[in-house]
Amino acid sequence: MPDTDVVIQDTVRWLERAVIGLNLCPFAKGVHAKGQIHYVVSEAADSDVLLQELERELTDLVGSLPEERDTTLFILPGCMEDFLDFNDFLASVDGLLDSLELSGILQVASFHPRFQFAGTEADDVTNCTNQAPYPTLHLLRETSIDRAVEAFPEAESIYERNMQILQGMGMAGWRALDVGAHGKMERDETVRSEP
Repeated sequence: MPDTDVVIQDTVRWLERAVIGLNLCPFAKGVHAKGQIHYVVSEAADSDVLLQELERELTDLVGSLPEERDTTLFILPGCMEDFLDFNDFLASVDGLLDSLELSGILQVASFHPRFQFAGTEADDVTNCTNQAPYPTLHLLRETSIDRAVEAFPEAESIYERNMQILQGMGMAGWRALDVGAHGKMERDETVRSEP
């Protein structure tokens, strides 16, 4: 597993260059600038431990003041490498929200390095809107989402606008942003170079 600091640096680079830099999420800049994003790197290697850690993070987010911690990026560098497994795991995430009685209070958005929309090819650049350096669960407060939507009335148009931006820049443009998992790439290169 990559070093925790590297994982957070990779995630912040992705947030600043892609999410904020391309304005894929107009709501991200404010919470980032105010230091209200909490970054957590999971050490879980399986879904059971992951759910336990996620429960703690959901509970901690609800118990914290929004002006101190508005949102959490829960990063999973040690598990859920397969996108389909990750996608299936989201049902357990919804079940956890229900069991904690947090549905309607918190929401979980998902990002994955190999995220793929249904009906697209794996190399379709529009998939990049939901691709992060590592599998990531974004824990959000519903009240923050409501406030953001009020401030950005055309919120439903964000998805279409993002697709147009990515199609305009193409895969080469996305790669040029250098928003991948550096810790993992360095490790993979080391493995390949060994005899």
